[in-house]
Amino acid sequence: MSLTRVVLTSGRSLDLSELQLSSTYGGMLEGYPCKPVNDMKIKGLVRTAERAHPSVPVHVVPPPRECPDQYAGAFGPVEVLPSVACVGAFRSTPLDRDPVLHRSALTIIWFQPTTHVPYGCDAEDALREVDWEELARDYEL
Repeated sequence: MSLTRVVLTSGRSLDLSELQLSSTYGGMLEGYPCKPVNDMKIKGLVRTAERAHPSVPVHVVPPPRECPDQYAGAFGPVEVLPSVACVGAFRSTPLDRDPVLHRSALTIIWFQPTTHVPYGCDAEDALREVDWEELARDYEL
């Protein structure tokens, strides 16, 4: 049973079977949000997702990066990602196999400003524009 269903701009429906939400900068004790910190955060999310579902491809939706300050610190200018990091395990009908015996899967990482669970067409635009046919992988039931 899925937590929710997301409809891509292509019209394909995805079932969200797992969702992990975390504070983008939760636990950050030193430093400040900047490109190196953000890149490490994204790489860490990818590694965790790959370990959780090793046979499923992982895709990162490029997050918006805001630079509110014009002053650079020791690690470069301040660069802020949306406040909620999301890792979702999505399933859908197969790409090119028998729909009775197969499904397709993709783990997607994206960032959003709230803890709102995506639903239908009311999901972040960047999430709804994922190229499922190019990124997902079929698996046998």
